[in-house]
Amino acid sequence: MYSCITTAILNGITSTIVKVEADVSDGMPYFEMVGFLSSEVKEAKERVRTAMKNCGYILPPKRITVNIAPASIKKQGCGFDLPLAIAILEAMSVIVKGDNEHVMMIGELGLSGQINGVKGVLPILLDALDREIDECIVPYDNYKEASLAKGIKVIPVKHLLDVINYLNEGVVPTYREDELIISDTATNKDKHDFADINGQKVLRRACEIAVSGMHNFLMVGPPGAGKTMIARSIPTILPPMTNEECIVNSKIASVSGRFKDNPRIVNDRPFRSPHHSVSPQGLIGGGAIPHPGEISLAHNGVLFLDELTEFSKTTLEMLRQPMEDGEVSISRASGKYTYPSDFMLVCAMNPCSCGYYPDLNKCRCDRNSIRRYYAKLSQPLLDRIDMCAEASTVSYKDIVETKENESSEAIRNRVIKVHNIQKERFKNKSYSFNSGIPSSDIDKYCALGDEENKFMEEIYDRYALTGRTYYKLLRVARTIADMADAERISVIHLKESLLYRGLDKKYFENYL
Repeated sequence: MYSCITTAILNGITSTIVKVEADVSDGMPYFEMVGFLSSEVKEAKERVRTAMKNCGYILPPKRITVNIAPASIKKQGCGFDLPLAIAILEAMSVIVKGDNEHVMMIGELGLSGQINGVKGVLPILLDALDREIDECIVPYDNYKEASLAKGIKVIPVKHLLDVINYLNEGVVPTYREDELIISDTATNKDKHDFADINGQKVLRRACEIAVSGMHNFLMVGPPGAGKTMIARSIPTILPPMTNEECIVNSKIASVSGRFKDNPRIVNDRPFRSPHHSVSPQGLIGGGAIPHPGEISLAHNGVLFLDELTEFSKTTLEMLRQPMEDGEVSISRASGKYTYPSDFMLVCAMNPCSCGYYPDLNKCRCDRNSIRRYYAKLSQPLLDRIDMCAEASTVSYKDIVETKENESSEAIRNRVIKVHNIQKERFKNKSYSFNSGIPSSDIDKYCALGDEENKFMEEIYDRYALTGRTYYKLLRVARTIADMADAERISVIHLKESLLYRGLDKKYFENYL
């Protein structure tokens, strides 16, 4: 007898509908599984056989053939166990064959018949809503996560027998109400706020400009200057996430397994700060079974790289393409996996190995060691960082000063206003912020008058600018003009932009 059960397989943060077909017929006793299967899917045969036996169902001495279609897609993961078992039981006539075309199942089986949770349930269910799937049978461990997908009936199950009873008799498993309580949103418990930062007026201003135009940002300064504290405060001045952004970030959290203990809709801007020992796969994503990396977990938020020069050069160079594309594509023999990675890059580094250059009273580095220190950063990577600001040493007066600083909320209100200006300006474009203006549109959105052109001509040779730094200056100047509610860029905006021109030349070069 033939049966077919619907399930799904993840591809990045999207899913593909998969059909598990089973046929039990007369012939030489044999259990065959086909359909471009990975090793963990092939092992499902033994898990299903043993789980069925421990539930009182013995596989008949017949020819059993299972096909997981489409065969052109590599099947990975343990989520096929439950649909495989149900397909065989239905083909054995243990389960009354019904209209299961609009029912999806997913789950891993234990040898006793218990059903274990799997990763990526939320994106699977959200995609199922668009594919006329009415209900989904999920592991009890994934119920809270699955319930975040509104509009689809979710049946939580703990054991294979629960599924059999539900499909045969319509008996929905019942659990204590307190077990199934969920919260729609998560609350960010991080208390960082710009109101707690004393001094560093230049750096505070640079942060606001960077966030207003979503420019990648680098801070250079001695130890203890407050670079890390300022970086951790940046998410608090970013605008609130939209519903679409919340859904995408929740999908990434689900796929990465972060919903296992406490599933919540992600509604706070992410802030990721990987250690400098992170591997390329940890930062970019990948692995034998592809998974999202730090750049995807930072999507719609901030990726902070502290002690930038301590990161592996190979790891840093892998950032270049995702920063341009806003996504990362990982190719494997089993297929191509795409994860979003549209983030604001914030970096911090010391001015030299000891951290005190150019204060020659404290610095112990010689000229060659300083050059080697900056040589760790490639120019193509630095070209993707629009702004660079110096974090000065914090004085005693700054530490003990008790005056009230401007809060993150006040700064955020100004940032939201500037973001709205840019979204209206670029509403018919593929980009939404000044940082994304391509060189082909510079003349349109960053037009200069005669006085401004004369100023740029004067500084071009004086500061040894290049074509890339010229365009970066104009993008940042456009943001500064938006913050001043100015329609056109003026010389005063260009002068301030020049202060943040970045490490296009070696930092503190005049001292060398």
